[in-house]
Amino acid sequence: MARPTTAARRYAEAAFELATRDGDVDAWAAGLALAAGVAGDADVNRIVDNPAVPLGKRNAVVASVLAGRAPAGVLNLAQLLVRRGRFESLAGISAEFHRLHNRQRGIVEAVVTSAEPLTADETRAVRARIEAMTGAGVELRAEIDESLIGGLTVRVGDQLLDASVRGRLERLRHQLVQGTR
Repeated sequence: MARPTTAARRYAEAAFELATRDGDVDAWAAGLALAAGVAGDADVNRIVDNPAVPLGKRNAVVASVLAGRAPAGVLNLAQLLVRRGRFESLAGISAEFHRLHNRQRGIVEAVVTSAEPLTADETRAVRARIEAMTGAGVELRAEIDESLIGGLTVRVGDQLLDASVRGRLERLRHQLVQGTR
């Protein structure tokens, strides 16, 4: 997942403060996820990103999609982003908000990458191992990378655990090259 921009991070932090103050973090998280989906819709973007369309109409389109389905604060944020020409940053804002929400709940995000899809038992075993290592709940996302040849890698925050065949071969190559000098 791409890192959110500085602006997206700041919007997310401000939104998270408001949601926490109001005790409505779960509703905000769901509303921001919905708004991010709307921001990714080509039909909506054709109107919202078109400066020839009056601002009132652009905001009305956003309101028609989000009103009643997301907290009022999320609708206000989306309309603010329309005014500032940053509506597309809702995906990054939602992702950063989700990360902040997970941190508040004591959940770490981890990505397990394997050469082939993991079975349900393997996924449970990886999740249990990460929970034991971190002492926290885990939100696990699985990815496939055939270049690993076999094994897997696990990224938790900025730590990478490489138990892949490709990683082992690269470490062996490095040791052999170092041994010849």
